[in-house]
Amino acid sequence: MLSVAVVGSGPSGVYTAQALLQQSLVPDVRVHVLDRLPTPYGLVRYGVAPDHEKIKSLQNSLRAVLEDERVTFVGNVGVGGADGVSPARLAELYHAVVYCVGASADRALAVPGEGLPGSYSATRFVSWYSAHPDIGTDPFARDALAARSAVVIGVGNVAVDVARILARGAGELRRTDVPRAALRALEESRVREVHIVGRRGPSQARFTTKELRELGALPGARVVVDPTELALDPAYAAPDGLPGALPLPAVVRRNLEVLRGWSVGGGVEAAGDMPGGAPGSADTVRRIRLRFFLRPVELLERGGRVAGVRFARTAPDGAGGVRDTGRYEDVEAQLVLRAVGYRGVELPGLPFDPVRGTVPHAAGRVLRGGVPSPGEYVAGWIKRGPTGVIGSNRSCAKETVASLLADAAALTRRTAADDPLAELREWGLRPVEWAGWLSIERAEAELGRSLGRGPVKIPDWAGLLAAARDENG
Repeated sequence: MLSVAVVGSGPSGVYTAQALLQQSLVPDVRVHVLDRLPTPYGLVRYGVAPDHEKIKSLQNSLRAVLEDERVTFVGNVGVGGADGVSPARLAELYHAVVYCVGASADRALAVPGEGLPGSYSATRFVSWYSAHPDIGTDPFARDALAARSAVVIGVGNVAVDVARILARGAGELRRTDVPRAALRALEESRVREVHIVGRRGPSQARFTTKELRELGALPGARVVVDPTELALDPAYAAPDGLPGALPLPAVVRRNLEVLRGWSVGGGVEAAGDMPGGAPGSADTVRRIRLRFFLRPVELLERGGRVAGVRFARTAPDGAGGVRDTGRYEDVEAQLVLRAVGYRGVELPGLPFDPVRGTVPHAAGRVLRGGVPSPGEYVAGWIKRGPTGVIGSNRSCAKETVASLLADAAALTRRTAADDPLAELREWGLRPVEWAGWLSIERAEAELGRSLGRGPVKIPDWAGLLAAARDENG
């Protein structure tokens, strides 16, 4: 038997388990999928926006893998941390360990004022409305209540997600699994203007057309773009491609067409217009302003909190980048969310490349001192960096599993524990198995029923673990 631990139950981890189950080279495989959290699915549960029900339904296919009789879900088991199990000890329990721990840190802006109250990473904001138990109950309640204007720095799908949640009516979010505290704060939010800002042009934005169009479909929201900013982008004026250059990718052409329609059909409003009038009036409409060619240089302060962002106006440099023009613009904001990318975090006991934010590897084999380390592998973002979409993890996992299977003859000559869970318990850990997760699901369904809603997520560690221990319902 080949005994494998997969660390991480998000898409990369589950796709790794699936690839192990589907292969035929080693017919007898046992897979334990470990997670620090007592809940499975990783970013599908705690990173996908609550109103993206189609993407969240991916949990159903991940669930089918985790319910396979050859797979055991082992939640509430951290790896590499002070309260978890070290990679060295984990290697004593299994023939092979595949680390699929993602990229959990966010990139910083590295500008003055970034640490002011009211300035956060978009990652933290997403975790809040997704009920991640590490976040706590209400870190954004004060800001959502007090802020009139919010700035989201970044032009990828995460930036669009957080802007959409800020602009979406709380009544619509009641149909989702948003936790009670977050829903209450969003219901009482005074935010009426959301700026999504990128330092480069619209042709270099990273959002998908589907995400972009969703902004224009929000009830009670109006998207505003400035045609003069769009026109600064050479690709905007030549949607079929610049002379002598490759044609624009299809997604870029579609994005530019959407933005062109908004700039012509919606008109342009002055940056200082601030809505906020009687319910039912035109002034209650939330405005979403898409801004381009603005680079953040400082977060402005008033009364000890963030009050705005100072941007340097940029322009294309002719080589695919941008240059500063020497002009600046201040945008009022009482809430600033940075969405400029993720970064891998070093896992104590594993080698780490601090420049790339990944674990050094060769086709998924972990490298220690440049040499493959027997029985240690990586897949997902910690392997390749935070790139691609959810489906990209499937091919990434298959490559890693192919390397593992090529090593299988040597790996199975090593000693592995007959009962790794018993060993983990002896080490003082309290694993939550699949029955515990099903108990959490029942508790969340019951919580939702008591509130007149569908299932509502439990947002704290104590509540999750208490529900998990109540396996008999």
